[in-house]
Amino acid sequence: MEVKAKLSFARIGAQKARLVADLVRGKDVNEAVKILTFSEKKGARLMKKLIESALANAEQKKVIDLDNLFVKSIWVDMGPSMKRFRPRAQGRAFMVKKKMSHINVVLDEK
Repeated sequence: MEVKAKLSFARIGAQKARLVADLVRGKDVNEAVKILTFSEKKGARLMKKLIESALANAEQKKVIDLDNLFVKSIWVDMGPSMKRFRPRAQGRAFMVKKKMSHINVVLDEK
């Protein structure tokens, strides 16, 4: 039986988050948490909390064995961009897009 967790509007670009998601896809949950604990990327903290949230969801349901869980799928979709302006030379303005992403995790039993 699958358990899911979703993080919407995470303040990280989708491309940067996908690099971290590729590290843990298909791995055992305990191994994935260890990998993310020692990774220095910003997305690693977000993914670790999300996987722990999915584990808590599995524990709450009480129909799945927590020791046999693995990361069945993890994907990152692009969210909206916040548009901000930065002053430039000669009175001009430069638009800065602060990107967001939606991260989804599905855990399943082996």
